[in-house]
Amino acid sequence: MRRSVREAEFVTFVAARRVHFRRIAYALCGDWNQAEDLVQVALVKLYVAWPRVCRDGREEAYVRQILVRANIDEHRRPWHRERPTDDVPDRSSYDGADAEVRDALVRALQELPLMQRRTVVMRHWLGLSVEETAGELGIAPGTVKTHCSRGLERLQSVLMTEEH
Repeated sequence: MRRSVREAEFVTFVAARRVHFRRIAYALCGDWNQAEDLVQVALVKLYVAWPRVCRDGREEAYVRQILVRANIDEHRRPWHRERPTDDVPDRSSYDGADAEVRDALVRALQELPLMQRRTVVMRHWLGLSVEETAGELGIAPGTVKTHCSRGLERLQSVLMTEEH
């Protein structure tokens, strides 16, 4: 396949999926700016691997895996620390009850420990199986089940507290 055809396919794929990838990244990290950085890292790596990945038809899974790993790498960096700020965080531009529910859920997800958040997002937001989640995170399937179960319990507790 010629380079220009591959590049056109890449551009078409990215245009169609970028918003989706950004939402996944936001669910993983809880910050729109960091989510955009994670997506950028993933798309650069996808571009390099595009000729190989597009033949297998696993473009989506490849990007998801990079997003998760890039998020893990970001938390390993020694300078990664939360810093208090006086700036008001960005709000969702959606209106209505669905947006309120989604915002409450995303806020509640940020209350979960990192591994619980990752497993809940991958299993219940992305719809990955236990085995797929374990493979992408590099942990045992039993560990995925444990983190996911505890994460869902904690999520329910946080959401119930938020209602009252």
